[in-house]
Amino acid sequence: MPDSRLAEAVELSFGRHETFAPRFGWLHKAYMQVKDHSDIFLRDDAPVVLGVGRNMVYAMRYWSRAFKLTKEHDHEDPKQRAQLAAPTWRARWLLDEDGADPYLEDTGSLWLLHWWLLSADSPAAKCWAPSWYVTFNLAPRSRVTAAELTRVITRQVHETFPEKDWPAAESISRDVDCLIKMYASDQELNPLSPGSFEDLLMSPFRELGLLEGQGKGKERTWRFTNGARSNLPASVLAYACLDYAARFHSSAGSISVARLAEEEGAPGRAFRMREPEITKAIESIVSDHPRLQLVEALGQRSLRFEDAPQDLAWDILDEHYDHVRRRDRFPTPEDWEERYPGLRRAGVKRPRKQGQRTEEQDLIEGMA
Repeated sequence: MPDSRLAEAVELSFGRHETFAPRFGWLHKAYMQVKDHSDIFLRDDAPVVLGVGRNMVYAMRYWSRAFKLTKEHDHEDPKQRAQLAAPTWRARWLLDEDGADPYLEDTGSLWLLHWWLLSADSPAAKCWAPSWYVTFNLAPRSRVTAAELTRVITRQVHETFPEKDWPAAESISRDVDCLIKMYASDQELNPLSPGSFEDLLMSPFRELGLLEGQGKGKERTWRFTNGARSNLPASVLAYACLDYAARFHSSAGSISVARLAEEEGAPGRAFRMREPEITKAIESIVSDHPRLQLVEALGQRSLRFEDAPQDLAWDILDEHYDHVRRRDRFPTPEDWEERYPGLRRAGVKRPRKQGQRTEEQDLIEGMA
């Protein structure tokens, strides 16, 4: 077995984006519908309501879940196999009309979503994009072709999970194609890939500058850039660092900057930043937040937090967006769960009778 957290960090979900990278406006549009219609992704009129094609409806459903903006739960009627969607509190915080950044105009919001996509906060909030997780956390940092990256992901999956859970090879290839369309700012048009031209124009995550290519055709190589991120707000980086620390600390404590830079699943891997760049960015935050300190002992720098890191993370992030949580009638996470009780049932699968088909089987058959 490989020495990685892959098995505990990801859900085995491949190719559900229908080859479409997330586009401008999709997440906001999906959230605004889901908060009033839990069955929006299942309805026959979903393409009309959402203003996209049927396959794009599937993609919007997938990306909403992958970014942890929705959770899915069983229907209250046990005769119904299809799962309903509920908007998460973080979706309310970010995407509502009075939220932090409903139209993702701040590039920091894209970095935040990128972090949420890759993060595995808990067994109940795993990463729903395993190919993305492997690429950023476990793939070599040298240049790779799309075929080489596909082989890296395939090997990690095969070494980690039993054969019965392995995805089709084509699913991983589609993931790699979608990942490149999502992040690369200088990609080539692929006329055989659905939505390729539109993705070139409409993928907001290209603004992050994470991926660059060299060469042409099948031999074209891809390299994830490294270094300081001028368009990554220090407060968003600090949030990610504290969010990561919260996986190990529920109260005051510390975590070394080296861990934040190098560990699998840490911000340094997700943002492709080294220890010096993380240290410099955090220094600009520490001076304004007395509950946060950079300390040095035995030549090693650590981030020390005097409160629960998860609470401090949200305080710093919320301040960056002009204190969204202080706005009139803004709900607490507890209030939000009262409004959407399906959030509490998310991840709890109802036992199936022998021979009963799953929603995934129906979906696959419908796509065939």
